Amino acid sequence: MSGGISSGGGILCVLGTRPEAIKLAPVMLALASRGIAVTICSTGQQRDLTRAALADFGLVPDLDLDLMQPGQTPEAFVADALPQLGAVVARLAPAMVIVQGDTASTLAGALAAAYARRPLGHVEAGLRSGAAEPFPEDMHRRVIAQLATHHFAPTAAAQTALVREGIAWGAIYLTGNPVIDALRLTEARLAADGDLRARVAAGLPALREGRPLLLVTAHRRENHVRMVGIAAAVATLAARYDVDIIVPVHPNPAAGAAMRGRLGNVPNVALVAPLDYLAFVTLLRRARLVLTDSGGVQEEAPAFGCPVLVLRDLTERPEGVAAGAARLVGTEAEAIVAAAGEMIENEAVHAAMATAVLPYGDGHAADRIAAIVAGEVVDR
Repeated sequence: MSGGISSGGGILCVLGTRPEAIKLAPVMLALASRGIAVTICSTGQQRDLTRAALADFGLVPDLDLDLMQPGQTPEAFVADALPQLGAVVARLAPAMVIVQGDTASTLAGALAAAYARRPLGHVEAGLRSGAAEPFPEDMHRRVIAQLATHHFAPTAAAQTALVREGIAWGAIYLTGNPVIDALRLTEARLAADGDLRARVAAGLPALREGRPLLLVTAHRRENHVRMVGIAAAVATLAARYDVDIIVPVHPNPAAGAAMRGRLGNVPNVALVAPLDYLAFVTLLRRARLVLTDSGGVQEEAPAFGCPVLVLRDLTERPEGVAAGAARLVGTEAEAIVAAAGEMIENEAVHAAMATAVLPYGDGHAADRIAAIVAGEVVDR
């Protein structure tokens, strides 16, 4: 599905990375199901990953700015993206611009909407770590909160954080996180199509029957200097336990070099290219444990009863930790190995985390967002 470019009215969704595509896809589908014209504009921040993620939901960008350059800094990207997005907003005059999350693409899209004085909807609004890290994402979120007219908060904690920053209560909507919608849509698609399941499985590393699977994702900017420790922890786990470990290697060279250098020849460790969403969901359903510094994976894994060890000292998603589905373990190799070892060895501890109540919604966030947009923006 492509929304088709419309001039005047309709909704413009600006996105640039794989997580944005995954979380906005259910929203765009829900808007389209209400007969609302949606134009998808990709900045190209993660061009191929974004296109692949959209394709898993039957979506393609209407506009692709193809802006990312090797080694480009966030500030350079925003500087390049803002005038081009401003021209898109001026030409389309959308009833609302919708952005998601905290990336450079999100910030640029929000600024373009604000400069054009168009309504701005922010999906996943109100996430806060309480500190400067993760940088620059937490800074982006706080800036976007001052620009948005409609704040779609995934949790009550996010809603409260926005109120504390002076955002009007009436502009905040508690919706849940559409990442749960995306998971359920993908799960249903895989369940209904045996041939698709077989094709996805054929593209994954072979997994040994009865062996626990550990899934490891690490890429965040603040962890680039800590990747050696994370990789060392993974190598120790592979040597100490009879497990299969899959590590999707992020395309950023700073994130991937340590993983390849330390884990390239370690038995039981499979280094793979970034996974498409169908493959990632398939592995999440199979995994016993996830080690990650990703924000989105902290939300996705608990939806399948998979405990998460967060490779960070702080998280903007404290709900998962409070619920008992996630645990902050930092980036020191010894601490990571100790925590992961407990999850592998201790069934009671694992079960307690695996059965924690999902804190991120019921899988109907996209419908709630679409209903708000239809009633308050499009039909106004």
